Amino acid sequence: MAHQFHIFDNGAALADALAGRVAGALAEGVAARGAASIAVSGGSTPKAFFKALSSADLDWSKVTITLVDERFVPETNERSNHKLVADILLVGAAARAKFVPLYHAVAEAEDAAMVATGDADRIVRPFDVVILGMGGDGHTASFFPGGNNLEQALNPKTRRSVITMEAAGAGETRLTFTFSALQDARLLVLHIEGAAKKPVIDQALSEGAASAFPIGRVIATAASETQIYWAP
Repeated sequence: MAHQFHIFDNGAALADALAGRVAGALAEGVAARGAASIAVSGGSTPKAFFKALSSADLDWSKVTITLVDERFVPETNERSNHKLVADILLVGAAARAKFVPLYHAVAEAEDAAMVATGDADRIVRPFDVVILGMGGDGHTASFFPGGNNLEQALNPKTRRSVITMEAAGAGETRLTFTFSALQDARLLVLHIEGAAKKPVIDQALSEGAASAFPIGRVIATAASETQIYWAP
């Protein structure tokens, strides 16, 4: 599928622009269907974006927020994406939004993925907005090169909404939405920051190289155009 680049001088400018576009898409969903949904990425990159989005003038009580992926750690853990969202995005008026976690306090990650799949399947889809990030190895969500469930994660016909992922670069076992559950978002965004990542996405988008990078495969087969927001 096609993609479109949006290039900014710095992360602050990107955060403000992206927050405005995402808030508009969520408002359209609320106006059209009475509810809107968004899946966001974690890590350090989206912090400024989360802060900007949290102040958007929305009927947050009609917005459902979830994560595209999560570590199999409790929300009190500093590496938890749930904690990141709770601390920065779900504040002020945005605290009225409904948050659907992927982590659950069960014995095994696979059990958590099954519970999360049930929860995810109750979110009205397609998502109004999906925000993906990208690592320096070209992974997105928890679609890591060499991951044990990578092909299941990337297959657009996979029926499961949430699966587990283990990979050398992942650290903890991950819980991740499958591409089949994300691919038809009304607004699909890839949010990248850092000069070192620009050559990675350029290579992933180059003819003949996409298959070597999970993000390249996602963009190539997504059902909607990918909006790439990048700042050095």
